[in-house]
Amino acid sequence: MLKGTRLAGLLLLTTALTMPSVLHAQETPPEETSTEQAGDPLADAVEGEPPAQDLQDTDISLPGGGIIVTGRRNRDPARTSGQVLSVLSEADIARSGEGDIAGALTRVSGLSLVGNGRVFVRGLGDRYSLALLNGLPLPSPEPLSRVVPLDIFPTSVISSSLVQKTYSANFPGEFGGGVINLTTKAIPTETFLTVGFSGSGDTETTFQNGLTYFGSRWDTFGFDNGNRDFPSALQDAIASNTRINDLPIAQQRQLAGQIMPLNLVTLQKNNELPINFSANVTGGTSFEIGDGNYLGLIATAGITNTWRNRNVTSQQFGDAEAGQLLFDSRNFITDNKVLVNGLIGLGLDIGEHTIRWTNLYIRDTLKTARLATGTDSFTDVARPFEFQTQQTGWFERQLMDSQLVAEFNFDRFELDLRGGYARTDREAPYNAIVPYIRTNIPNDPFGDKFVVDVGALIGGTERIQVGFEDLREELWFGGADVTFEVTDTLSLTAGYAYSDTSRRSLSFIIRPLIGSTAEFTTALRALGLRRPGEIFNGATLASGVIPPATTAQPFFNITVSDPTPFPVFDAALTVHAGYGLARYRPTDRLSLEAGVRYEDGLQVAAPDPAFGGGNLANPTRIANDYFLPSATVTWEAIDDLQLRLSASQTIARPQFRELVEQTYFDPESNRRFRGNPFLIDSELINVEARAEYYFGGPRRVSLAGFFKKIDNPIENFLITAPGIIETSYANAPEAELYGAEFDFAYGIDLANWGGFFETKQFLILANYTYTQSSIAVGPNDLAPIPGAIGQAASQLFDDGAPLVGQSDHVANLSLGIEDDDKVQQFTVLFNYASERVTLRGGALPDVVEDPGLTVDVVARSEVKLGGLPLEVSLEARNIFGRDNFEFQQINGNRAEINTFDVGTSFSIGIKAEF
Repeated sequence: MLKGTRLAGLLLLTTALTMPSVLHAQETPPEETSTEQAGDPLADAVEGEPPAQDLQDTDISLPGGGIIVTGRRNRDPARTSGQVLSVLSEADIARSGEGDIAGALTRVSGLSLVGNGRVFVRGLGDRYSLALLNGLPLPSPEPLSRVVPLDIFPTSVISSSLVQKTYSANFPGEFGGGVINLTTKAIPTETFLTVGFSGSGDTETTFQNGLTYFGSRWDTFGFDNGNRDFPSALQDAIASNTRINDLPIAQQRQLAGQIMPLNLVTLQKNNELPINFSANVTGGTSFEIGDGNYLGLIATAGITNTWRNRNVTSQQFGDAEAGQLLFDSRNFITDNKVLVNGLIGLGLDIGEHTIRWTNLYIRDTLKTARLATGTDSFTDVARPFEFQTQQTGWFERQLMDSQLVAEFNFDRFELDLRGGYARTDREAPYNAIVPYIRTNIPNDPFGDKFVVDVGALIGGTERIQVGFEDLREELWFGGADVTFEVTDTLSLTAGYAYSDTSRRSLSFIIRPLIGSTAEFTTALRALGLRRPGEIFNGATLASGVIPPATTAQPFFNITVSDPTPFPVFDAALTVHAGYGLARYRPTDRLSLEAGVRYEDGLQVAAPDPAFGGGNLANPTRIANDYFLPSATVTWEAIDDLQLRLSASQTIARPQFRELVEQTYFDPESNRRFRGNPFLIDSELINVEARAEYYFGGPRRVSLAGFFKKIDNPIENFLITAPGIIETSYANAPEAELYGAEFDFAYGIDLANWGGFFETKQFLILANYTYTQSSIAVGPNDLAPIPGAIGQAASQLFDDGAPLVGQSDHVANLSLGIEDDDKVQQFTVLFNYASERVTLRGGALPDVVEDPGLTVDVVARSEVKLGGLPLEVSLEARNIFGRDNFEFQQINGNRAEINTFDVGTSFSIGIKAEF
């Protein structure tokens, strides 16, 4: 196994790996590294080619022995590994110019970004992906995703990102499209301090009109000052395990007066939205303790505050064949997102042994203000009513992770011990929806006015609702790996891994209702003309008296209700796993990596019986164990040409969110989600063949073909209600996916041009993935859902339809000029993804997204200011203004579901190193 240098190579599970980056590293030249391995392509430069000067220390933390370097192989992990993988080094991430790791990963072949930070590998949804931090699992703070959203990881805390697309037994069995392993910054070899600032904006948002609401004075930093604490009446109900509908009338009135404070539900116009800003600081140092032992420390902290305007068109078909639209809305949305992060790492290097303790904190907050206007014909096609719906929301996600790893190296014997604790929280308090309706009914004194239907006097319309959500997920994990080098050509690894995840989810949707006698109907309708925070104004309204009252008795009866059948859910997943892995090299040109993993898992999800539900509840209990084999054969057919063949069996478990019968609102896709407790595990068979040719230095080309068979894949489907797009889930009977992947990297030395180009190279990075998938549905296949256990699968899924999230074509092209001696680069980035289904339509057409082509320009350069070296970066994103399109279409008729202008964004940043 490759050994790392001092503290620069400290890893949680594997020592540092020196590698040539895809392109020149643009960093401080590394220490000299031996190239004495027989036949190492780096030992003998090819005449006429640029020398391989791009070696750099790239941290990669992987479980189960990491990446083995043997025989004729060089130190490039993508070439050296027994598996198919791509590595983004810190320099590669900087080259992309992305602010978060999700954006940077879209430059990897076969990867596409869907929604808020969910990375799809080869068109497979995030349920088929696995995200690790330093080789260890992470819980998700997002109820809509099993995998932690990768847009909450700023690139400033990540040293490298590895994407492995073939399965090996040292990884968890939930592996479909691939595993994404993020490695945090390593312990430094010398003291350093960097400080960075940036400002950005886009043509749709910056200095434009926007919406907001006051909230609290700490909102700019992503924290609340207590204004958004759950109302005391709701806290009392939770503490006493009482459903909202069962509260005494007096407590219901009290709650009604607490759910709509003026500062949290009153929309305000912001005449000029500010620019976005970002700031971060990173520092580190190391100390020698004793003879040759080192203690290192690294810390980083940052904050990003961004604004975004969207004017979303959302429509619904009545009769899709006839092109009849019964719902047509324009929703103007202003989002303010604040990301705060911090990392502290301690490392101890005692000879060949290393110990590291890593602590990560990330908080991602979204403050949203919305005003939707449009028409609704679902109640009466001949006389549609008009609406103006106000919405204010606050969504905070928080991740805390602490990992402790000890790696002991005794010549041919290695022992890795790892464990830790992680916790995620998601809170969404005071998410208020207030619909004002204009009925246009003749002779109605309020027919030409926008009125809130506070008394349910107008049938078929939505009423005020205020949501309160609180989710906590905790994860304990541990494991041990033993690797023994039996001979120079054979190594064996055995390991055990344990994880215990528990989640408690609270979701209350409170709907206040005011009743009265017929005598006071007009007064009740007039009450709906007020602003949201003045309809239910605290203690006065909670008492049931609206001044000026002519009697001591209340003439309005105030109650609250919660339509959620199961407001509190508990879920858990416990996994015990053991595995064995062998790496064998019978000849200099042939190697085999094979293993098997035994995994025993118990997954449960059920409503808390203390909050009701009774016989209506559908608890989930999935207890399965699996043997999951994997094997990869790698053959170096001729010098620099490498052939691989991989096969494996893996699984995909339902996500908690997909099982829980609660309704969640996703502010990114602007729709609601509801779980299905009847979901079962998916099982996958994966096969891949690949050819890789290495020209020398950073030049390479590869071509691969892949095939996957999936039993019981989990797909989403559309549930429609007037003005509401809702998503649920079901198991399709079977699906297949196949495709091809092309990857190309080439660097051209421009030294012969002389002058400005003497130290420059022209860099080409290109990749393309073609994917096809199809669902197989038979006439007798079932897809159980709540309320319809005998549901025919054919009523939800069309035979031959593609899998959700799969684009036929995904392509990336990067063209740039970089300097070999200093930080100086200019890169143009092209990213293309073809249409993909985002939501199964059932009886209606599928909902389709068309990402299209986006073009970005990124430049950075080193400059001197008074002797202080500075790095200046400039970015222009989506320079041709590609918009977001999500729609349903049939026979030329089209209904927009989530379509809006995106605009072009610009950014300037500066980083100083001391």
